[in-house]
Amino acid sequence: MHSTTMSSRQQANRCETTVGTADILGSEALIRRRKLGLICSQKCPGDVILKAYDFARLVRGSGLALVSGFHSPIERDCLSILLRGSDPIIIVQAHKLSTSRLPMEWQSAVDAGRLLLLSPFGKKEKRVTKELATKRNRFVASIADEVLIPYAAPGSKTEALALEFLGAGKCVYTFDSGASTSLSSQGAVVMSAESLSSHCKAGFRSAKLTDAAYNKS
Repeated sequence: MHSTTMSSRQQANRCETTVGTADILGSEALIRRRKLGLICSQKCPGDVILKAYDFARLVRGSGLALVSGFHSPIERDCLSILLRGSDPIIIVQAHKLSTSRLPMEWQSAVDAGRLLLLSPFGKKEKRVTKELATKRNRFVASIADEVLIPYAAPGSKTEALALEFLGAGKCVYTFDSGASTSLSSQGAVVMSAESLSSHCKAGFRSAKLTDAAYNKS
């Protein structure tokens, strides 16, 4: 991603989500789209990294909204791939909404109506902390229809969050890798990057009528 930045030309607003109000910059309509959450541990095995890149590339063109903090290295790399497509993206920030000095790629996507910056945090939360990052990831999983966790390190907060949502009945996906054993044993759906991208495209096509009707209301 290029380092060149610019200030946003749009005004921040507030919107309602399924888990409360949030500050946003961009098209509020993206909140109502079918969403896949993306959450990944900071470090993960090499084969999982490649599968995540493949998925980000293959899912482009589905129209599915990807929602994530896009903070861990894998999440950030996937964001770069997704920005080269045309699908909706929702970035959930782990601090108060920051709209100044946006990367040019972000601003262009905001102007095109396909990128939404969102923060459920107040003005006092100015910097990312481990606690806020955990709350942010919980928010991502809560507003997403389904969640992809390419890798959750054993004993990590990502693993704890995955198990929490699996226990609550949320559909959680992970990739077919020996590293995914802990999640798959607890009920996560194991899929290849190719199969998951196809599933997402099929799922979005079935939801198109609903989304279109909602956006006209």
